[in-house]
Amino acid sequence: MENRRNPRVNRPNTEWNPNEHDRGDENRPRDFTRDERGDAPEQRDEEPRRQSPVGRSGGGRETRDYPRRDDRDRNDVPSRPRNDRDDRRDNRPSGGYDKPRPAYRPKETRPEPGPDEMVYGIQSVIETLRSGQQIDKLYMEKSLSNADIQNLAFQNRVTIQRVPVEKLDRLTRKNHQGVVCLVAAVQYVKLSNVMADVHERGEVPFLLLLDRITDVRNFGAIARTAECAGVQCIVIPGKGSAAINSDAMKTSSGALNHISVCREFSLVDTVSYLQKSGVQVLACTEKSHRDLYTLSNDFKGPLAIVMGSEEDGISPDILRVVDGHVKIPLLGEVGSLNVSVATGVVLYEVVRQRSEG
Repeated sequence: MENRRNPRVNRPNTEWNPNEHDRGDENRPRDFTRDERGDAPEQRDEEPRRQSPVGRSGGGRETRDYPRRDDRDRNDVPSRPRNDRDDRRDNRPSGGYDKPRPAYRPKETRPEPGPDEMVYGIQSVIETLRSGQQIDKLYMEKSLSNADIQNLAFQNRVTIQRVPVEKLDRLTRKNHQGVVCLVAAVQYVKLSNVMADVHERGEVPFLLLLDRITDVRNFGAIARTAECAGVQCIVIPGKGSAAINSDAMKTSSGALNHISVCREFSLVDTVSYLQKSGVQVLACTEKSHRDLYTLSNDFKGPLAIVMGSEEDGISPDILRVVDGHVKIPLLGEVGSLNVSVATGVVLYEVVRQRSEG
């Protein structure tokens, strides 16, 4: 009887030859996924197409050939009618993986101090203060109180900065006990000694005051330009300035080894001291209405230039006590210069005037 549900059963097996195989293979169940010759299904003769009955009556029913799903052309499949939703889907912007990835921008971070520049732990910091080494920064946890550290810091004119413990943990992961100090890469000098030495050599005082310059690389570039322009001393505040570490030394190309650096507790008091010493103090700020290249500007005498922070410029307290304000003319759309570039412009205007006179 013909099996109409499974035509494969009705196909005569003319390819099987039991003489070509061992007798033990006669009782082996057949594997319908492969031929008995071991050929892959792609190498077999094409299988006849299925026969599907038409109608519901019994014998004598007609059959119709149905192509396989893989044999049908996709273009032959009728598509459903389009509607307004399809049009909106085609017009909307592409998303997902079609969007271009944004360019990678590494996060800018401040350079961390090296292990040879940092001292941590209560007893280690006390011994460093007693040894007379120059301390650039002294960080202490807000809730910590140590009389020995506070007294030694006052005697050495080192400002203690109270910070949260998270900042100390970022400096070092070791047991810092709530206090970390950074050893300076240069030896700080007193401003009074610098002024006395300048007068002994018979030179005209030329000083540079930096108000809260926090970027190490800017500070190093300024120090390099100042040394090349003949500045005798750089004055920085005791709090809020960049750390003079190996990175600053590298950026300055070693200029910090040839120029004096003074650290004063208050720049307002420093301006008053310089004015009493006969030095003209001039602030460079974009808020001024006086051009740097005005003919009335005379920079040939004793002079001290004040440059301000990268963020908000010179503090108002200093602007009120200086002798004058000047600005660099800007002809473009950008309203300010980098502080290291602006410092170079002002310093070499002084050099130009002094070289002519």
